[in-house]
Parts: sequence; structure tokens; C-alpha cells
Amino acid sequence: MAVLKVIEVLSNSEKSWEDATKKAVKEASKTVKNIKSVYVQDQSAIVNGNDVVEFRVNLKLTFEVR
Repeated sequence: MAVLKVIEVLSNSEKSWEDATKKAVKEASKTVKNIKSVYVQDQSAIVNGNDVVEFRVNLKLTFEVR
């Protein structure tokens, strides 16, 4: 039987929500091993003038505890 743990991770990117998600997984994987899935809970963006300047994601990251 596997034991899984879920943590919440926040990330941002100047490119896209997809890039912010990839950055979050890459950074978390430096200290969290056995990542199994990621669930994008929320997305938001920062607007400056008429331009989106930053994309933000709030993720639930699931990993196996060994």
C-alpha cells in the first residue's frame, strides 16, 4: 500500500500558466522526491496597463512517502 502526501505550492511566470506549473514541479522536485501528480487549483494573472505581466498558479502537488 502506498502512502501519498499532498502539499500546496505557489508559482509564477512571465510566460504562461503552463510555464508556472512546470517551474513549480521542477523547483519542488529538488527537495520532494517521488512526485506523482499535480492539480492546478487556481490560476490568476497580474495586469499592468493593458498587458498581462505575470501568470500565477496555486498547485496541489502529490508525492509518495517511502
